[in-house]
Amino acid sequence: MGEITVRWQAQEIIDVLLAESDPESDWTRSKLRELVAAHPDHPERALLQHLTATTAITNSEDEGAEVVPIRAAEPVPVPFTRRSRNRIEAVLGDKMLMTAFQPIRSLPAGNVIGVEALTRFVSDDGASADHWFTEAESVGLGTDLEIAALLRALTAAQTVPAHLFIALNLTPATCMDPRIQGLLEHSQLALDRIVIELNGAVPRDQYQSLTAALAPLRRRGLQIAVDGAGAGFTSMDQVLELHPDIIKLDRGFIADIDRSEGQRTRVAAMAELASHIGAAFAVQGVETLAELAAVTELGIVAAQGYLLGRPSVHPLDWNAWTESERESAASGPAS
Repeated sequence: MGEITVRWQAQEIIDVLLAESDPESDWTRSKLRELVAAHPDHPERALLQHLTATTAITNSEDEGAEVVPIRAAEPVPVPFTRRSRNRIEAVLGDKMLMTAFQPIRSLPAGNVIGVEALTRFVSDDGASADHWFTEAESVGLGTDLEIAALLRALTAAQTVPAHLFIALNLTPATCMDPRIQGLLEHSQLALDRIVIELNGAVPRDQYQSLTAALAPLRRRGLQIAVDGAGAGFTSMDQVLELHPDIIKLDRGFIADIDRSEGQRTRVAAMAELASHIGAAFAVQGVETLAELAAVTELGIVAAQGYLLGRPSVHPLDWNAWTESERESAASGPAS
């Protein structure tokens, strides 16, 4: 949807930055106001130019150079870890990230039952979200960036229709951070609307700690989803110990499932495991009608993918996913 889709959240980020009162950032805020005035109908452009300018200034300051406001300069050579830390700290300080939601649909009905929150970064280099989180982890800021993304997602989720659940991606290490329980308990979302999708491997020596950290939230309705194909859950014993509410398979299991007996066998085996432990079974990465028909036939209860709805940062899209269903229900069956 291009630039239009990011305007709502870009404007929200700008409003937060301009509302700050730190005297040391007066000059930066004044330059941001100038950029907003120069692009009154395109806050996302103003925000991107602001990011580019402040990043250049940060690099100059790190080398002890004179700060030249809002002007292109030659790249300053700095060690990778230092440059990376500066980039991540700039994102954390300026809140240069936003949330896209992708619909999750029930099968076979096709109704939207929830959304997955996906982080998008306002950057001038086009780096993927995975790259940002990997880079943050490499300089010891992985959990801080995840928490910043979580806070943004929790804020954006207040605009999502109230009957939909919100799936949030967190690594096991971040789930064990003492800040997480308080953030989720004091958010505007009821815990029984939240699904935590565990990203990444769980070391065996941390399994009990993870279970203990999540237990108070799960008792109050929060659900846990695990990647049935992930490196951390290849052991059936680990899946049984964590006892997730949802087992989810990625695109690697779904691609060409309509033509591959091996793919169907693998998915059927995971469906059997989910049934054994009483977990719901979901898939992502559904991209063709044939794949949708195949996973529906296998008894999978929920799915997402480009065929079923692409990620969007715009609240109008989030509401439209369910508005069309309400209109269909109100019109009744065709005569």
